[in-house]
Amino acid sequence: MTRFLVRRLLSAVLTLFAVSVLSFLMFFALPRDPVSGMCPKNCNAERLERVRDELGLNDPLVQQYANYMKGIVAGRDLGSSQGGRCDAPCLGWSYVNNEAVTDTLTRVLPVTLSIVFPAAILWLVVGVGLGMVSALRRGTWLDKVAIGFSLAGASFQLYFVGAVLLLIFTYQLRITPVPGYTSIFDDPLKWASGLVLAWVSLAFLFSAIYARLSRAQMLETLSEDFVRTARAKGLPKRTVYGRHALRAAITPVVTIAGLDVGAALGGTVITETTFGIQGLGRTAIDAVRSGDLPTIMATVLISAVFIVLANVIVDLLYATIDPRVRLR
Repeated sequence: MTRFLVRRLLSAVLTLFAVSVLSFLMFFALPRDPVSGMCPKNCNAERLERVRDELGLNDPLVQQYANYMKGIVAGRDLGSSQGGRCDAPCLGWSYVNNEAVTDTLTRVLPVTLSIVFPAAILWLVVGVGLGMVSALRRGTWLDKVAIGFSLAGASFQLYFVGAVLLLIFTYQLRITPVPGYTSIFDDPLKWASGLVLAWVSLAFLFSAIYARLSRAQMLETLSEDFVRTARAKGLPKRTVYGRHALRAAITPVVTIAGLDVGAALGGTVITETTFGIQGLGRTAIDAVRSGDLPTIMATVLISAVFIVLANVIVDLLYATIDPRVRLR
């Protein structure tokens, strides 16, 4: 298990290194001058040159990348026009927001985490539970309801579901407040009420996918020889379904769940836009529109970190569920 973990962590580090190199080259090795996009429109030639010097853009490209990575690990001096000393992890200075990019991310990351994790728990519990029950009650009315739910969830889009929920529960019935973010440490009830529609929207769409997937996997597993053998031995249904069939059927679901959560953490753009919540996704879109290169690079790196970490966690869970994976 230790060797397996080391291999996966090494692969994750190499992936993040490759992403950092590509994202840096994408924004700083192109023919266009990155300073013209980062400096305010009223910058004169003298100030542009000073910013270029403080950013180190006159240095060789390899040294620029080394300084950027050094800032992430140990911090760096950005110059007087960029807030002076930037402590680790330093991701640069945003002229658009007039603050360190790290401060921007510190403000918006909790918002995205608060949207994704509760929604993920909800869609996994509902989707997997409904799919498993549907498979065990194949052909019954419950199975038909589950299939109908899956088809409905697969047919709609998030911006439509979110808009309908807003119209009904916020503006007509006035059951929920206008969506917004409040720290869970300040007011847990207000935190939940401000994000519940986002959770339900994501959970409705994703749980439909997981219901279909888990149903198909469970039906396939129930036809396997080891399940028939367990039944022939006279084991209780609870043991056959819970210990043997469920463990085999849940493995692909775990893989997809990790990727979905990682991708969602990388930027819930549609969710945050639909409900007017400023998280990582909307911050990335705003940075693209305003040409805020340091913020764009930071959101790309953070998104890559989430996806890579999700893959590592999935690999570990996969190895725990199926020990044969460790031998690969």
